Amino acid sequence: MLSEMAVRQAKAKDKDYKLSDSEGLYLFVAKSGHRSWRLKYRFAGKERRLILGAYPEVSLKEARDRKIEARKQLAEGRDPGLEAKKAAIARAMSAANTFEVVARNWFALQEDRWTPVHARDVISSLEKEVFPWIGALPIAELDEPMVLSVLRKIEKRGAIETAHRVRQRMSAVFVQAIAEGIAVRDPAAVVGKALKPVPRGRKRPAIVKIECLHDMIRKTEAELASPLTKLASRFAALTAQRLGAIRCVAWTEFENIDWDGDGLCPQALWRIPAGHMKLASELKQDEKFDHLVPLAPEAVAVLRTAKQLTGRGPIVFPSNRSARVPMSENTLSYFYNRCGYQGRHVPHGWRASFSTIMNEWAERNGTASDRLVIDLMLAHIPEGVSGSEGAYNRAAFLERRREIADVWAKMLFEGFPEPSKLLGLPAR
Repeated sequence: MLSEMAVRQAKAKDKDYKLSDSEGLYLFVAKSGHRSWRLKYRFAGKERRLILGAYPEVSLKEARDRKIEARKQLAEGRDPGLEAKKAAIARAMSAANTFEVVARNWFALQEDRWTPVHARDVISSLEKEVFPWIGALPIAELDEPMVLSVLRKIEKRGAIETAHRVRQRMSAVFVQAIAEGIAVRDPAAVVGKALKPVPRGRKRPAIVKIECLHDMIRKTEAELASPLTKLASRFAALTAQRLGAIRCVAWTEFENIDWDGDGLCPQALWRIPAGHMKLASELKQDEKFDHLVPLAPEAVAVLRTAKQLTGRGPIVFPSNRSARVPMSENTLSYFYNRCGYQGRHVPHGWRASFSTIMNEWAERNGTASDRLVIDLMLAHIPEGVSGSEGAYNRAAFLERRREIADVWAKMLFEGFPEPSKLLGLPAR
């Protein structure tokens, strides 16, 4: 049997040679000086050889351990050479199947099931929160502490709900990898209970007193911030639509607006494509399920002002990085938090503000059907109505909806400066 000293002292000669150890294991010394461990064995009646690794990277002890493992495979009727090739292929596949590669494949399979707004949110959350940290690592090698460390970074900045959403998306990627035989477990499923819980009852806080909303508008519009952020805030307040639709609204979605004039445009309309709405997937391709939003003159004024800033691009409220990428889902939230409204009002809260205040107004000044009209304006489907019927009826009561939109706009912004004045304020 070989000793460590004999192995260390094995030098190159005029031709290749070998130093035998035991049970077919030997050190092969090439005339170039390269040394490697090899195993001679017989399988299926044929003599074969297996390279166990280079010396000194693989020590004598490690080579003997690998020989024992190979002999065990032989005893089980398996060819060690074939097993080594399979292991090499598995390692290559593991290295190629990084978390980012698998996640993008998963996203491509799921994308058609989602609205464009939601799809952009899903992939951008992974690109921002996950890929920079573990995207380049083989998905099969990721474990619970590594996944948790990614989510803790999100928690640390107070985005508890975002951390939970990202964990769910990571878990879906791991499930895809398991189904494809790339991974064997889902560490994201395990860490869910280790995250901070989403605060109950404070998920979407909203101010529901008109005087308090006036204070908020004054405070936010006096803040050092981008004029486009302030215009997006006004538009969210005036229309009370979902934030995803507002962030991604394209100039082509508006009708009956004279962009070059300064008239009131009494028939101004925002047609939100069905594909951008919260609908069953089979309804999203049918334009008769588009959601119609009558626009008050105050909303038209906001759009005309925004047109001066972003009118050359496709999106009304784009990211500050690209005219073709929507404003981040967190832009308005961070803006409100910076102004002192964390836990008091979120962008989605304008919907609750509108619903509460206008239903109270309707009880005093409206008609019996106004509660239904307000629900339609919010794209809510009334209780007892099927999803498709409710969606189809979103075009009903259009004139009354326009009247209520005008009342709401005057409640909010009567006495406030025109939106064009926001362009002249100091910006951050």
